Amino acid sequence: MDSPEPTPQDRRTATPFLAALAIIGIVVIAIGLVNYFGNDELTPEQQVVRAAVAQNDALQKENYADFATNTCRSEQGTEAEVIAGQRDSKEKQGRRLIDDVTDVVVDGDQATAKVTYQFDKTPDTKTDVETTFVREDGAWKVCTPVSS
Repeated sequence: MDSPEPTPQDRRTATPFLAALAIIGIVVIAIGLVNYFGNDELTPEQQVVRAAVAQNDALQKENYADFATNTCRSEQGTEAEVIAGQRDSKEKQGRRLIDDVTDVVVDGDQATAKVTYQFDKTPDTKTDVETTFVREDGAWKVCTPVSS
């Protein structure tokens, strides 16, 4: 017994599949063009924020090399002093977290910003620190003494 020939209504069509494939192709091309022609360089203000976060992160990890990379030469101290001060602070207050970096003002190779910190042991208490930054060796670095 032969099966009946499918009617035109029963045949599947590739049109929806091809339309979806075309839309996906257009989206992929658009994303590629945006990435190719987009500006990947951070603004000086964004670089200042990144320096503040990187310095604090290095300090919390007790990584002196990364701390020094993100801290101006005049505030680097010695590895022993920095790590001892961080351990003492962490014991008393817990980890120091950056809640926000605002009011960034860049003036040539100097900048200021308000860095808002909080500590693990007192999460509801936030401390604003007026922080200075300098551009040394082509990179923004924190130039305010580390507060505990």
